[in-house]
Amino acid sequence: MAYAQPDVVCLQETKLADAAFPALAFQALGYESAHFGDGRWNGVAVLSRIGLDHVTDGFGDPVGPEPVVGDVTAAVLAERRMITATCGGIQVTSVYVPNGRSLDADQYPAKLEWLARLRAWLARSRPDAPVVICGDFNIAPTDADVYDPARFVGATHTSDAERAALADLEAWGLEDVFRLLYPQSGLYTWWDYRAGDFHNHRGMRIDLMLVSAPLARAARWGLIDRNARKGKLPSDHAPLVIDFDDAVWRR
Repeated sequence: MAYAQPDVVCLQETKLADAAFPALAFQALGYESAHFGDGRWNGVAVLSRIGLDHVTDGFGDPVGPEPVVGDVTAAVLAERRMITATCGGIQVTSVYVPNGRSLDADQYPAKLEWLARLRAWLARSRPDAPVVICGDFNIAPTDADVYDPARFVGATHTSDAERAALADLEAWGLEDVFRLLYPQSGLYTWWDYRAGDFHNHRGMRIDLMLVSAPLARAARWGLIDRNARKGKLPSDHAPLVIDFDDAVWRR
């Protein structure tokens, strides 16, 4: 963070309870913070140095009628995987979309239901307003976002249903801003720890920033910070950074 000095930071998979989140450490760096986690494998946060208001945990109030769901789906929907705040006049949402495990696992339809809930929640906003949804989507949008599409046939992250759910989010009025800036293939944000995948460039692009039209027009450049994936005990994800025209922030 120190080298990039971002105005807003979205974190996923913090694995912290709210009381354990290092809010004071981030405050010392100039960031307000909001965290939603219970100390298990999930947990999400938004950090901002341009204001942080109107925080909502998860999907907030129920969106439409409650569907009939199984125990696994109900448990996944209850996990702490989404937080929203207004930062400098922009609605910023940090998401950690469920993994899905495998196409025949109970967690797979739970993932699709979670994405459907996100789409229904998004309908409360307006596509002409500045909106950002970013984080670990656990979906590679197209075959250009995986190193070898044949290796992922019949697997999660690339299935037709997952990609259709992501496309439905974009159809509301969101754009994959990194892909807008950099249309070429071979740019990844995640690499398996095993078999030297990072060093052999066998990755996937599953960390996304979806933005509404006002922000898409203001996007200037972006990068995937591969250096953060190196070193001692790194994450298996690399940070995604997007720079917008300063005029979009209401200071």
